[in-house]
Parts: sequence; structure tokens; C-alpha cells
Amino acid sequence: MPQHASNRPVCRDCDGFPIVAITTGTRLPDGTRATLRVACPACHGTGHTTPAGLLARTGR
Repeated sequence: MPQHASNRPVCRDCDGFPIVAITTGTRLPDGTRATLRVACPACHGTGHTTPAGLLARTGR
């Protein structure tokens, strides 16, 4: 079945993949690698951006 797409535009910086896991290279005592979870700074981890029409306009 087709998936329903969101009406909100996808973040252009992360292409909809807002949180990534980065390996640090060090190993933990059980042999697994230590990872860091990092969120996209542009969309703050949501994967979507606010359309330009919804932004508050100031000035003339």
C-alpha cells in the first residue's frame, strides 16, 4: 500500500534524515563501538522545514 506523504517540505540540509549516529572509533569493554547521536542543526531533528509563507514578515 502507498505511504501517505507529509505536506511539510523536507529539510534541504539533511534530506529528511535528521538524526545520525557517528562512531567515535573507540571500543567499549563489550567490543562494540561508541557512537554519538547528532541532530540536524537546521531543522532541530524534525526532518522538516517551515514553508516560507508561514514565516513572520516584518517591516514594510
